[in-house]
Amino acid sequence: MTNPKPIIKARHVDKTYPNGCHALKQVSLDVIPGEVVVIIGPSGSGKSTFLRTLNQLETISSGSIVMDGVNLTDKKTNINHVRKDVGMVFQQFNLFPHKTALGNVMMSPIKVLKERQDEAEQHARELLTRVGLADRMDNYPSRLSGGQQQRVAIARALAMRPKIMLFDEPTSALDPEMVGEVLDVMKGLANDGMTMVVVTHEMNFAKEVADRVVFMEEGELILEETPERFFSSRHPRLQRFLGQVL
Repeated sequence: MTNPKPIIKARHVDKTYPNGCHALKQVSLDVIPGEVVVIIGPSGSGKSTFLRTLNQLETISSGSIVMDGVNLTDKKTNINHVRKDVGMVFQQFNLFPHKTALGNVMMSPIKVLKERQDEAEQHARELLTRVGLADRMDNYPSRLSGGQQQRVAIARALAMRPKIMLFDEPTSALDPEMVGEVLDVMKGLANDGMTMVVVTHEMNFAKEVADRVVFMEEGELILEETPERFFSSRHPRLQRFLGQVL
C-alpha cells in the first residue's frame, strides 16, 4: 500500500515577531487524514503559535504550509475559503452572549455556507445532541457551565462541516470537574475519524487518543512519536518537561 497523502504538510515553518521574538524555528510536520496529532510542551514553546499558523491566524516568516493541497502561503490563496474546511476551538469559548446554544451553532452555516434556516437548525440540533447538550439548546451562554459552553463551541465548529479540527488548549480555562466532559466529546470525534491537531496539557488524552504526540520547546519541534514510544522516550528535554507536569 502507498502511504496516504498528508492533509497538512508544514515545511521549515519559521516565525519571528517584530519585537525579535523567534517563536517558531524550522518546524516541519505532516498530518494524515483521520489522524489525531497532539502537541505538548511548556508555556511559550510555540505550540499554540504553530497551531494558529495552520489556518493563518498567525502568518509565518518563512517556510510553507499546504492544507488539503492548497498552499496557505501563496498570496493568491483565498484564506477565508480554506478556513471553511478548518474548525478551530480556542481556550476561551467566544460564544455570542445574546444567542442561545442553538443560535450560536446555526449562525455560521447560515451566514457563511448559505444554508437554509431549517437545514442549519436540524444540523445544529444533531450536533448539540452529539455533544450531550440536547436539553440545553435554548439556554444562553450565561446559563451554561464552562464545560457546556466549550461543548457548544465544539458543536459550532463542527457545524461548518470541517475536514480538520484544531484545538488550542480547549480545557485549560475549565474547572477540573468539567475537563472530562469536553475530552469525552473530543474522543468521540477521534473515534469517528476526524482529523485533529490538539494542543493540550492533558497527558492522559495524549496517551489514549493520539496517533502521534509531538513535543515542542523554545520554538523547535524536538520529538514526534507514537504515544507508547513517546512516553517511554529517554530524551532529556522531554524527560525534564514530563517531570514537571506528571
